[in-house]
Amino acid sequence: MMGVLGLGLAGMLGLSAPAKADLRVCNTTSGRVGVAIGYLDGPVWVTEGWFNLKPGRCETIIRGQLNSRFFYLHAVDYDRGGDWSGTNILCVRDTEFSIRGPLDCYARGFERAGFIEIDTGQQSDWTVELGDGGLVTGRP
Repeated sequence: MMGVLGLGLAGMLGLSAPAKADLRVCNTTSGRVGVAIGYLDGPVWVTEGWFNLKPGRCETIIRGQLNSRFFYLHAVDYDRGGDWSGTNILCVRDTEFSIRGPLDCYARGFERAGFIEIDTGQQSDWTVELGDGGLVTGRP
Protein backbone atom coordinates (compact mmCIF):
# COMPACT_ATOMS: atom_id res chain seq x y z
CA MET A 1 0.00 0.00 0.00
CA MET A 2 3.00 2.28 0.37
CA GLY A 3 3.64 2.53 -3.38
CA VAL A 4 6.76 4.58 -4.07
CA LEU A 5 6.86 5.86 -0.53
CA GLY A 6 8.48 3.97 2.32
CA LEU A 7 7.63 4.63 5.93
CA GLY A 8 10.22 5.97 8.33
CA LEU A 9 9.66 7.32 11.79
CA ALA A 10 12.22 9.87 12.96
CA GLY A 11 12.91 11.17 16.45
CA MET A 12 11.59 14.31 18.01
CA LEU A 13 13.31 17.66 17.44
CA GLY A 14 13.47 20.67 19.77
CA LEU A 15 11.64 23.89 18.99
CA SER A 16 12.75 27.31 20.18
CA ALA A 17 9.80 29.37 18.89
CA PRO A 18 7.10 30.55 21.31
CA ALA A 19 4.71 27.77 22.27
CA LYS A 20 1.39 27.59 20.46
CA ALA A 21 -1.34 25.06 21.00
CA ASP A 22 -2.22 23.33 17.75
CA LEU A 23 -1.64 20.20 15.71
CA ARG A 24 0.04 21.19 12.44
CA VAL A 25 1.05 19.10 9.44
CA CYS A 26 3.80 20.31 7.11
CA ASN A 27 4.40 19.05 3.58
CA THR A 28 8.17 19.15 2.98
CA THR A 29 7.87 17.29 -0.34
CA SER A 30 7.83 18.77 -3.84
CA GLY A 31 4.29 17.51 -4.54
CA ARG A 32 0.74 18.15 -3.36
CA VAL A 33 -0.41 16.06 -0.39
CA GLY A 34 -3.85 15.20 1.04
CA VAL A 35 -4.06 14.52 4.79
CA ALA A 36 -6.67 12.72 6.89
CA ILE A 37 -6.52 12.82 10.68
CA GLY A 38 -8.00 10.49 13.29
CA TYR A 39 -8.53 11.22 16.99
CA LEU A 40 -10.71 10.47 19.98
CA ASP A 41 -13.53 12.95 20.64
CA GLY A 42 -14.60 11.85 24.11
CA PRO A 43 -15.39 8.13 23.73
CA VAL A 44 -15.86 8.27 19.92
CA TRP A 45 -13.23 7.94 17.17
CA VAL A 46 -13.42 10.66 14.53
CA THR A 47 -11.66 10.83 11.17
CA GLU A 48 -11.55 14.02 9.10
CA GLY A 49 -10.09 14.87 5.71
CA TRP A 50 -8.96 15.92 3.27
CA PHE A 51 -6.62 18.73 4.24
CA ASN A 52 -4.78 19.66 1.04
CA LEU A 53 -1.21 20.86 1.45
CA LYS A 54 0.83 22.47 -1.29
CA PRO A 55 4.57 21.72 -1.47
CA GLY A 56 6.53 23.36 1.33
CA ARG A 57 3.40 24.45 3.21
CA CYS A 58 1.98 23.76 6.68
CA GLU A 59 -1.62 23.67 7.82
CA THR A 60 -3.17 23.69 11.28
CA ILE A 61 -5.34 20.58 11.44
CA ILE A 62 -6.55 20.90 15.04
CA ARG A 63 -6.66 24.32 16.70
CA GLY A 64 -6.14 24.80 20.41
CA GLN A 65 -4.44 22.80 23.12
CA LEU A 66 -4.16 19.11 22.29
CA ASN A 67 -6.23 17.05 24.71
CA SER A 68 -4.93 13.68 23.59
CA ARG A 69 -1.48 12.12 23.49
CA PHE A 70 -2.17 10.10 20.31
CA PHE A 71 -3.40 11.22 16.92
CA TYR A 72 -3.56 9.18 13.72
CA LEU A 73 -2.53 10.33 10.27
CA HIS A 74 -3.00 9.06 6.73
CA ALA A 75 -1.74 11.05 3.75
CA VAL A 76 -1.62 10.59 -0.01
CA ASP A 77 0.79 12.04 -2.56
CA TYR A 78 -1.46 13.46 -5.28
CA ASP A 79 1.35 14.04 -7.78
CA ARG A 80 3.62 11.00 -7.50
CA GLY A 81 1.23 8.43 -6.05
CA GLY A 82 1.79 6.46 -2.88
CA ASP A 83 0.86 7.30 0.65
CA TRP A 84 1.91 7.58 4.27
CA SER A 85 -0.01 4.85 6.06
CA GLY A 86 0.20 2.61 9.09
CA THR A 87 -1.48 -0.34 10.76
CA ASN A 88 -4.31 1.51 12.53
CA ILE A 89 -7.44 1.14 10.39
CA LEU A 90 -10.00 3.97 10.29
CA CYS A 91 -12.73 5.05 7.85
CA VAL A 92 -12.17 7.55 5.01
CA ARG A 93 -13.77 8.49 1.71
CA ASP A 94 -12.57 10.10 -1.51
CA THR A 95 -14.20 13.48 -0.92
CA GLU A 96 -14.18 15.78 2.12
CA PHE A 97 -15.38 13.94 5.22
CA SER A 98 -15.93 13.89 8.96
CA ILE A 99 -16.75 10.36 10.11
CA ARG A 100 -17.70 9.31 13.64
CA GLY A 101 -16.81 5.73 14.54
CA PRO A 102 -14.18 3.33 13.13
CA LEU A 103 -16.35 0.25 12.60
CA ASP A 104 -18.26 -1.08 9.60
CA CYS A 105 -16.60 1.34 7.16
CA TYR A 106 -17.78 -0.50 4.04
CA ALA A 107 -21.32 -1.07 5.33
CA ARG A 108 -21.63 2.67 5.99
CA GLY A 109 -20.43 3.58 2.49
CA PHE A 110 -16.82 4.48 3.40
CA GLU A 111 -13.41 3.05 2.59
CA ARG A 112 -10.78 1.81 5.06
CA ALA A 113 -7.26 3.23 5.30
CA GLY A 114 -4.20 2.59 7.45
CA PHE A 115 -3.19 5.44 9.76
CA ILE A 116 0.18 6.17 11.39
CA GLU A 117 0.09 6.69 15.16
CA ILE A 118 1.50 10.09 16.16
CA ASP A 119 2.64 10.19 19.80
CA THR A 120 2.72 13.81 20.99
CA GLY A 121 4.12 12.82 24.37
CA GLN A 122 1.34 14.81 26.09
CA GLN A 123 2.58 18.06 24.52
CA SER A 124 -0.12 20.70 24.05
CA ASP A 125 1.32 21.67 20.64
CA TRP A 126 2.72 19.38 17.92
CA THR A 127 3.97 19.58 14.34
CA VAL A 128 4.16 16.61 11.98
CA GLU A 129 6.36 16.84 8.88
CA LEU A 130 5.73 14.65 5.86
CA GLY A 131 8.90 14.16 3.85
CA ASP A 132 10.05 12.48 0.67
CA GLY A 133 10.38 8.73 0.81
CA GLY A 134 7.53 8.47 3.33
CA LEU A 135 9.54 10.09 6.12
CA VAL A 136 7.40 11.29 9.02
CA THR A 137 8.88 13.43 11.81
CA GLY A 138 7.23 15.04 14.79
CA ARG A 139 8.20 17.80 17.17
CA PRO A 140 6.62 20.02 19.80
